[in-house]
Amino acid sequence: MSTGTRPTRPDRSLWAVPEVTVAFLSFVLHYVWEFLQVPTYAGMADLNHWEGIKICTSATVGDVGFALTAFWITALAARSRHWISGPKRWQLGLFVAVGIALTVGFEYYYTEVSLRWTYSDFMPRVPPFGTGLSPLVQWIVVPLLVVSLGRRVLGPR
Repeated sequence: MSTGTRPTRPDRSLWAVPEVTVAFLSFVLHYVWEFLQVPTYAGMADLNHWEGIKICTSATVGDVGFALTAFWITALAARSRHWISGPKRWQLGLFVAVGIALTVGFEYYYTEVSLRWTYSDFMPRVPPFGTGLSPLVQWIVVPLLVVSLGRRVLGPR
C-alpha cells in the first residue's frame, strides 16, 4: 500500500553541512561590509583598486575564521552542529558574543599594538578599548543575517 509520497532522504549536498553554509554566507556578507567601511580606515580610500581588493579579501577571510570559530564554540555549547537550524536565544547570543570578543581583541591588537591599520576620522570609537564602531556593528548585523539566511538554506532539523 502506497501513500503516494516518496520517503525523504537526508540532504547529502555540501549545503547541508552547516559550516559550509556559515562560511559561504559569512564570506559574502562580510566582503560587502569590508568594502562599505573602507572610508573608516586611514588610507584605504586612497589605495589603488587591486590593493584595496586584496586587503578587503584578506580581512574577509579573517572574518570567516571568526564566524566559524563562533559557530563551533556555539555548537560545542549546544552539543549540536545543527543549532543554526533552529537557534535558541542563548545560542544566537553566544554566536554574536564570540564574534564581538574576537573582533575587540583583534582590532585592539592591530590598531594599538602592531599598528597594522589605523582608523580614519570617520570611525567612531567605542570605549574601553577604542574599538571602531563599524566592526562592532558588523559583528552584530552580519552574524544575525548569517543565522537568518542559514536557517533558510539548512531548513529545520
